[in-house]
Amino acid sequence: MIRSQLFFVVFILIILSSCSPHLFASLRSNNMNQLELGMSREQVTGILGNNYTIAEKRLEGGVPLEVLSYRNFPNDDEFYLFVFRGNELEKWYRELVPNFESRKD
Repeated sequence: MIRSQLFFVVFILIILSSCSPHLFASLRSNNMNQLELGMSREQVTGILGNNYTIAEKRLEGGVPLEVLSYRNFPNDDEFYLFVFRGNELEKWYRELVPNFESRKD
């Protein structure tokens, strides 16, 4: 009985550990290296996944502008912004959330 329970636990750990890199792989360098300016929104989200937030959406000179934001898990203070003009990737850049720690005098 204990042997079967141990086998089950080991099996579950193997399954979870093999899946976890794919769950958090949205901004790995090999994925980022596949990106090219001019790609469509669908191409970019196909590479990086659908775990994004729409940070901005507006018309600029009659052309739709959309900015997608991806958090770089597990770094909660780091995210990437992807700017699409007319459904084409115009640029992307990294942002860091300021870390305001209280100073002790």
